[in-house]
Parts: sequence; C-alpha cells; structure tokens
Amino acid sequence: MSPAGPARRRGALAAFGRHPGAVAGSAILVAVVAAALLAPLLYPASPWRMVQRPFVPPFTLERVPLGTDALGRDIAAGLMHGASVSLVVGLVSTLAALVIGVPLGALAGYLGGRVDDALMRFTELFQTVPSFALAIVLVAILQPSLSSMILAIALVSWPPVTRLVRGEVLSLRSREYVQAAIVTGQTTFTILRREVLPNTLSPIVVLASLMVATAILLESSLSFLGLGDPNRMSWGFMVGAGRTVIRQAWWITAFPGVVILLTVLALNLIGEGLNDALNPRLARER
Repeated sequence: MSPAGPARRRGALAAFGRHPGAVAGSAILVAVVAAALLAPLLYPASPWRMVQRPFVPPFTLERVPLGTDALGRDIAAGLMHGASVSLVVGLVSTLAALVIGVPLGALAGYLGGRVDDALMRFTELFQTVPSFALAIVLVAILQPSLSSMILAIALVSWPPVTRLVRGEVLSLRSREYVQAAIVTGQTTFTILRREVLPNTLSPIVVLASLMVATAILLESSLSFLGLGDPNRMSWGFMVGAGRTVIRQAWWITAFPGVVILLTVLALNLIGEGLNDALNPRLARER
C-alpha cells in the first residue's frame, strides 16, 4: 500500500469534518438511525395499535407527546418505527442498484465497441420510462411489500450508476498502470477488480449517498399512494393518512413530512461533504 494512502484518507476525513453541512447531516442521520434502533425498546407495541382517543394534539399528553392520528395511533411511535423502513429500503435498494450498475458500467467502459453499445442501449431502455412511473408499475405487479419496493427502486436506480462508472472507466483504461497489467497478461476481471474499480470508488460513494436519499423519497411516495407494505408503518403512509384531515389535525401530516425532509436533506449534505472531501481537484486546492 502506498504511504500516501493513509495520509490521503486522513486528509479526506479532516476535510469532511470541516464541512459544516456534512457534520450537520451526519448528526441528523445518526439521530434517525438511533430512532430506528430504539423504536422496539421505547415502543415495543405495534405502531398500528390504538393508544388514545383520535386527534389528540401534540404536546398535550405525556403518553403521546406528538399526538395521535384519526384512529388514535401514536404519532411518535409511528415515526420511530417508520425510520427503520425508510433506512432499510434506502440502503438495500441502493446496494442492489450498485450491484447491477457497477459491473455493467465497468464492462461497457473497459471493453468498448459492440459490448459498450449493447449495454448502453439496454441502459437507455430503462431510462425511457420515468423512474417513478416504472416503480409504481413494478410494485403493483409484484404486490405491495417491503421486498417489492426494494426491488422496484433498485431496478429504476441502477442506470445512473452504470453511466457514471462507464465514464470513469473510459478515462482510466488508458492509464499506464492499466496498460502494464494488460502487458503482464492479467485477465479482464483481475484488471477491473485490482486496477480500475478501486479508482472509481470516490464518485460511486458520493452517488450512493444521494441515491439513498432518492430511494427514501421514492419509498415515501409509493407508501403515500398506498403501495407500501401493509404490515409496516412508514413515513409516507403517515403523510397519506393525514392528508384528508390536514386542516383539522395538521400534525398527522406535518411531523412525518418534516422527518422525511430532514432525512433527505441530511443525506444530500453528507453527499456534498463527501464530494468535497474525495474530489481530487478540490483536495489539491486545499
């Protein structure tokens, strides 16, 4: 390993720590993760259970600090249990999209020619249909559930990954160390794994953080439309459940809406901080 490697990582970490937006975003994300982990301990009962009379305003009863909805369900319990759904869908669907998009982009960029043309036409096929519309169709076909949402979001999220990785690999395949690996007789898989893909990690990490935010928005939108998992409480469902009584009980929609906003904002701030920390050009300027 190059001696500059650890120093470069320390410099990137220090740059991330100096980014105020990234620090604020990390703090918000830690709070969301903590809520997801503590939900079974603080609210062991089902968030679907009626605990009080309907439409209890927030900050009036200690037992239900954020009030209740139209069926007497605890808003705070729903928010904490819904955090795990959003995080699981966001992370798992993003990982699945990376598993699909990274190999396709690497092969397209490295092999070029007809392989590149075929893979790019295949990628464009998925991009001709709006992502949200395609996700709705896929979830409706597969039946609403957590796994179907993850699969649908992954299938509409991988094309940008493929294009990003392809562009990075195109710029790397002519480098001296890649040509040296070719001369020594290494296989295509070995060259991609050892020489090419490690040098594309920085933009992939930045894109992945933004993809998690997009996935959470997609999951919330699907749940808002009634296409979420009927057995799991989610923020999007809570927003949808309160939209018909928003004048009478604003808190039913407002609290989950604010939580979605803050979580997505936090992930975008983290992505911006990662971009500043990992971008070589910005690193040289520092």
